[in-house]
Amino acid sequence: MQSWDLDHKIQVTKTRIIEWHQYYKGNVYVSFSGGKDSTVLLDLVRRIYPDVPAVFVDTGLEYPEIRDFVKSKENVEWLHPQKYDRKTKQYKRYTFKEVLKDYGYPIISKEVSDAVYCARSKPDGHRAKKFDPNSDYCLKYGKRFDLSKWKFLLDSDIPISHMCCNVMKKEPVKKYEKETGRYAILGTMACEAQHRKREWLKTGCNGFNKKRPTSQPISFWTEQDVLTYLRDFELPYASVYGNIIENKNKLETSGVNRTGCMFCGFGCHLEKEPNRFQQMKLTHPQLYDYCMKPTEDGGLGLKKVLDFINVKY
Repeated sequence: MQSWDLDHKIQVTKTRIIEWHQYYKGNVYVSFSGGKDSTVLLDLVRRIYPDVPAVFVDTGLEYPEIRDFVKSKENVEWLHPQKYDRKTKQYKRYTFKEVLKDYGYPIISKEVSDAVYCARSKPDGHRAKKFDPNSDYCLKYGKRFDLSKWKFLLDSDIPISHMCCNVMKKEPVKKYEKETGRYAILGTMACEAQHRKREWLKTGCNGFNKKRPTSQPISFWTEQDVLTYLRDFELPYASVYGNIIENKNKLETSGVNRTGCMFCGFGCHLEKEPNRFQQMKLTHPQLYDYCMKPTEDGGLGLKKVLDFINVKY
């Protein structure tokens, strides 16, 4: 499916959108991050169903250009990370800085940070066994679960956790879905991560029977498809990407190539220079200074974290 031509992919994607919309009698929404993938998805959905709402989670971690672009779209519902206060029995805004303090920094990957967080709180648990290649867990399940090369993270004084995405993005969305009864259409693609590929192989594009039913109608697309769609349909997108240019017979953006959370450390150790933080220093120097500044001085303290995992910034 990933090798199909773009016209074929568009036809199949529209079919999946129609199936999802009809199944839930129009009670659906588009998860809209303001990034290039969800921009294409929103366009595809609204070409068929112009009134489907988009939902944007304003975490405070997005590029300013992303937030400005989202503001340019109609019928977008803005959500904010919130935490339930048992004393007042009300929800209150929850910032990334508070998440880092309460849980820890998102570094390396969700799997690694999850294992570190859980192993520290439960040293005898199965996640702690992932850091020992000779444990019964690793011997049983194989090298894919062997995290022994990251064992040094356990002994650091740096708080590390996978909880950021859950608290900042998933919880507000769950609350929205519970209140509205709407079902999500997501712009994720199988080529982005192995766990997304495995998930697609289980459920296909429309996961009607999942615990949390979701539709991923562009799962079988590639980044080249997304860039081609933006270019060929002359679809407006966030300015932080720059221009779409051709390099060695492949399309790429002249600006940033990803626009997830600006301060997220997942995967930064794998990036070629200039990595996301080196780019941020040039394009958004004030935000760069804030994220590198020590926590005791009012910043996020990422300088210490990146030094520890040997990532240049």
